[in-house]
Amino acid sequence: MDTEVNPEHPASGASVPKRPAPRLPGREPELGRLTGLFPVVLGGTAASAVLAGEFGMGKSAVLRTAGALAANAGFTVATATGSRLESHLAGGLVRQLADALDGPEAPPRPPVAELCGSAGESEALDLFFRIVRDAAERGPLFLGIDNIHLADAWSMRCLAYLRSRVLDRPVLLVLTSVIGYPPHREVALLDMVGSTPVTITLNGLGDAAAAEILSLAPGELASACREATGGNPVLLQALRPRLLPGADPHELGSSLIGQVLTTRVQEFPHAPAILHAAAILGEDAGFDLLARLAGVDELDALQAIDTLVRLHVLNNSDQPTLTYSFVRNSLLKDMPQTTRAVNHSRAAKLLTEAGAPPERVAAHLLEATSIRIPWAVDVLRLSARDAVFSGRSELAARHLRRALEERLTSGRRMAVLLQLAHAEFQFDPPGAAKRVREAVDTVGNRETAAYIATAMLLSLCGGQDARLGISAAGQIAARLDAGGPDAVWPLLCMTYLAEAGSRLGPPPEFRDFEEQWAPLTDPAAQRSRSALLALDAVRSGESAPDAVGHFADALSQAGAPPRAGAPDTRSPRELDQAGAPPRALNGDDGGELFEQHYFFTLATAVLADEPAHVDRLCRVLDVEREPWDVHVPHGALPTLARGIALQASGDLQRASVHFESLLRRFDERGGTTTCPVGVLCAAKLVECWVDLGRFEAATSLLDRMDFVASQGLFTHTYLLYARGRLRVATGYTRFGFEDLLSCGRRLAHHGMRFPGFVPWRAHAARAALALGQTDDAARLAEEDINASARWGAARPLGTALTTLGLVREDDEAERALQKAITTLRSSPARLQLATALTELGTLQSRHGQSEKAIETLRQAVELSEQCGARPLARRAAEELRSSRRALTPAKDNEHGLTRQENRIAVMAAQGLTNREIATALHLTRRTVELHLSGAYRKLGIPGRAELGGALAKSSQRVDGR
Repeated sequence: MDTEVNPEHPASGASVPKRPAPRLPGREPELGRLTGLFPVVLGGTAASAVLAGEFGMGKSAVLRTAGALAANAGFTVATATGSRLESHLAGGLVRQLADALDGPEAPPRPPVAELCGSAGESEALDLFFRIVRDAAERGPLFLGIDNIHLADAWSMRCLAYLRSRVLDRPVLLVLTSVIGYPPHREVALLDMVGSTPVTITLNGLGDAAAAEILSLAPGELASACREATGGNPVLLQALRPRLLPGADPHELGSSLIGQVLTTRVQEFPHAPAILHAAAILGEDAGFDLLARLAGVDELDALQAIDTLVRLHVLNNSDQPTLTYSFVRNSLLKDMPQTTRAVNHSRAAKLLTEAGAPPERVAAHLLEATSIRIPWAVDVLRLSARDAVFSGRSELAARHLRRALEERLTSGRRMAVLLQLAHAEFQFDPPGAAKRVREAVDTVGNRETAAYIATAMLLSLCGGQDARLGISAAGQIAARLDAGGPDAVWPLLCMTYLAEAGSRLGPPPEFRDFEEQWAPLTDPAAQRSRSALLALDAVRSGESAPDAVGHFADALSQAGAPPRAGAPDTRSPRELDQAGAPPRALNGDDGGELFEQHYFFTLATAVLADEPAHVDRLCRVLDVEREPWDVHVPHGALPTLARGIALQASGDLQRASVHFESLLRRFDERGGTTTCPVGVLCAAKLVECWVDLGRFEAATSLLDRMDFVASQGLFTHTYLLYARGRLRVATGYTRFGFEDLLSCGRRLAHHGMRFPGFVPWRAHAARAALALGQTDDAARLAEEDINASARWGAARPLGTALTTLGLVREDDEAERALQKAITTLRSSPARLQLATALTELGTLQSRHGQSEKAIETLRQAVELSEQCGARPLARRAAEELRSSRRALTPAKDNEHGLTRQENRIAVMAAQGLTNREIATALHLTRRTVELHLSGAYRKLGIPGRAELGGALAKSSQRVDGR
């Protein structure tokens, strides 16, 4: 901004003695273009130039320096300055030039007053021309007019008259003008300088020049200062004394600059009001909001905005914000505090009505500190919630401290204090603990207090955040305990779940907790008790029927509408802000139990093989309101539950579609690697992709995950399981084996004995076999079969029996695999059934039971292809082709010996024992015996002693043909 108060312009620039021209940092190119005109003028030809730039860009300084350089080059220098206070005085500029050209050698001339046209227009114009002509005849002439946009009309007319009459004289005319200044009266700029002037636009200085003006070393600070001021020299000079250590240039301003700028735009209708509205709105400035906040008619506002954009005060965009942060801060500093506060409160209201994000509204509410705004609390809390989960906890704390300035009920004050404790916990844990104690001290209504503490538990993802929630809930529960179990059971229920899911060690004992439920007769309390009994059954791994039954009881009334009145479809956030206890925690819903991360994960793992219960669970989760956790998209939980059920049934393609679509939504919210539900979705998708054979996609997704941060019971365990499976499938068997063992150790450490959570032992046993660690494989298989038999569900038992068939030999292996197939046929686990069929068919083929193997493997191929499990389908198909080849008789014998029978018979005839043949061909002794028995029968011999002769006769007959 051209806010400099121009120092004295000498009345006369003639005969200026030579002196060093002042140095202007960063303006060497512009001065070079001006001095480049000197030779042209010294050669006898007139030239003209225009220096243009926004307010304060240094036009006057460049003109003064150019005049000094011209004087040193032998020019007579005459300068004049336009002023808005003198723009009504006719001839003001030409009189300044005439006085400057007056010298001892100047001829006598009429009084200066005649230059105003008092003696007649033509005579006055000619008089000014003669003054300039006479001066030019004595030597080259430099005429500099500063702020030509503020010149009076008569002076402009004189300059236009002069321009065409000095073309063959050594006259250099240099004018300065503010960019975008509206034309003044009837004379245009080109009329005064001709049609081809040298036009020089002064832009902002670069980092180096800005650093020199500020006396700073080049670097980030100097760059930030240049950005805050746009490199405007006057703004940089105003910034310099305010640049104290640690100051942020983008937050500094000067009230003097604000005053000057406001004064400069006073002459333009409605511009000051628009200017101040733009300062208040900041990045929220838009045409509608600017006009409404300024209280200006839309047409008038448009004209004012147009003027300010042309003057480079506002940006030329659909968001006409102020060009530089220093200018905005300066305008705000020039406003009285009350005016600022009121305007920010009005801006907040306008933004709310326009549907702006809570964060933008909250930014204005922070500035409206002296204004009471009851509705502001809800906005501030929503904005703080989003800020915490995007890693800006200190900003969230500012919003919540502002919310505490409003008049709040005890319940709402406690809610805000707990939310503030969460925000402060990220950067000041001791301070957060004090906030919790302060919140506990405000407990009034028991029901509201229990609800708010429960809401806090539901809204936190896990880890240290959950520990804070558990601590706060525990203190509030202790405060409410005097009211008996009826007053506190919902809070105790959710606290128990949160603690069980966030502990790094074994969970708390449920038996001790259950004693508190004995007196409760409320149906909702009994449903919650059933849910916790289901959880206890799952963790103990004792009884699948008991666990499923308890889950069914918990689902029996969950999600039902209230017993009286219309359903309340407000979101958890809205309920929380209103301070109203939700139905779920007062006995009318119960769905929130299944939304809790820990509980949801176990429930879906158990109910995946129960289609009717899965459907009921999804209906309970598929509610209209937003989830408690800000990272969880609306509808995410039922989508994930259906995907898990589809994956469990072997419908891998449809399951992957569910997981992929949901993962994209988690990515949008930044919750894929941090939110437990997001991590679970990613892990399930990796597992699904491994079965589909999409190894590259699975690897890429796992590379994004943070295995260090994901230390919760389910998040890290699921990630380890998924990575272990991927590594084994892609040939990194040793690493995959270690991941799977680590997964098992974590589950054991947490006391999780449910074998169907992740079937890690089955895959670890396969990896151990591939590594030649048969003892480890056998141990894992035995452990798996014992755990699965105790649990009693078809899927884990069938999976364990399949693993047992891999580590056992001969008849025991076949019996285990046959039993696995029978067991799995009674469950929806089609992929596990296809796996068992593949293993049985492979075993039958090795045992020489090719016909049985072909039928078994044909079923395996068909079922694995239906599941979309390409790696398994390829393996089963390859085994099927081998079995069919084995049934084809060898061409070199007439007794129909198969290739395998013929090969084993030849080796036996050569004297090898059954053990040696089995070792050489990688078969079991039982298989060798079966093949030899078939060969004896086809050759018509009683045993091994006649084998050599029978084979020789068979060979002779074949050769004889």
